[in-house]
Amino acid sequence: MDIYCDDLQCIARKPCSIHQAAQSTDSTDKVPQKALNAVLTVNPEDLPKGTPVVVGPNFDSCVTLDSLMQTFNTVGFQATQLGRAVTEVNRMLKWRQSDEPRDEDDEPDHVRAKVKCTIFLGYTSNMISCGVRECLRYIAQHKLVSCFVTTCGGIEEDFLKCWNPHYIGDFSLNGRELRLKGQNRIANLVVPNKNYCQFEDWIMPILDAMLDEQKRDGVRWTPSRLIDRLGKEINNKDSVYYWAHVNQIPVYCPAITDGSIGDMLYFHSFRNPGLIIDLVDDIRGINDQAMQAEKSGMIILGGGVIKHHICNANLMRNGADFSVFINTGSDYDGSDAGAPPDEAVSWGKIKIDAMPVKVHCDASIAFPLLVSQTFVKTVQSGE
Repeated sequence: MDIYCDDLQCIARKPCSIHQAAQSTDSTDKVPQKALNAVLTVNPEDLPKGTPVVVGPNFDSCVTLDSLMQTFNTVGFQATQLGRAVTEVNRMLKWRQSDEPRDEDDEPDHVRAKVKCTIFLGYTSNMISCGVRECLRYIAQHKLVSCFVTTCGGIEEDFLKCWNPHYIGDFSLNGRELRLKGQNRIANLVVPNKNYCQFEDWIMPILDAMLDEQKRDGVRWTPSRLIDRLGKEINNKDSVYYWAHVNQIPVYCPAITDGSIGDMLYFHSFRNPGLIIDLVDDIRGINDQAMQAEKSGMIILGGGVIKHHICNANLMRNGADFSVFINTGSDYDGSDAGAPPDEAVSWGKIKIDAMPVKVHCDASIAFPLLVSQTFVKTVQSGE
């Protein structure tokens, strides 16, 4: 006869062979009570109805990028986080003011349907160094975000690539040997020094002209106006900042001197002194953009100054409505990159009722996949 377990702590709730063995009179068959208590001590509860089950892609059927990505939500781990990031970015892209309840004194819905989410896209310079640059160029070309925020290297390396490529190398290349050859390593990429020499030859006359306009016309240069001018001057459709100039997308760079552009400004200050770059006007620009947003979304690749700059701007409106962070940082050392979205909630940089997502992943893997399921779909749909 089956022995049905009546132990409230037993997971089985069915004829229980373990408890049968525990109750056996044969000492050789009896399970030690201590082990039994340790293993079967949880009274299980059913998960809420509709909870997704874990299942991965079915490679027995035809698998496309789209069908593969649609399975990520139920794969688990960072695949699921990336799937959630896709959902969050699509929420940013699809939101319209007409989605919100209308008050009597509001504009009619056909007007409100034209008001979109203000999207801040931030990325560290290595995203321009690698092939993610082409994803960013696509976004700029189709005017899919409201502004960019990056570091100095994220500006100059876009222009370097307009003349000469970066090359695939190896993580283990010897630094001393590279230095003697006039080559620079970025992880497993190689950038020849001659690229920077060409950049100097190109930018110096532009800085001269900017100084003349400052003196003659009273032009007030800021990092974003400098970047816009460089995007105009490069006049190359491969450039992110050419398209930012064409589509009037502001590019904020609070660390404008932390790279080759800073070197050029330093050298220029001896050759032709007097050029002023006003940081204060740009902080007003990005903060005002956040405060004027009906809804605000943040997409941030990496950490440091670009992440904090965007988050702090959104503090001015009591937090962003949508947020996606992609980086490999851990929060145990207090780093900005590692800080999870919930930490930003505590500062008022993400709204308390938002559904932010962090993907713990190299953005060179995650971001192109995300773009394929979000920005590209938006362009294809004509929304």
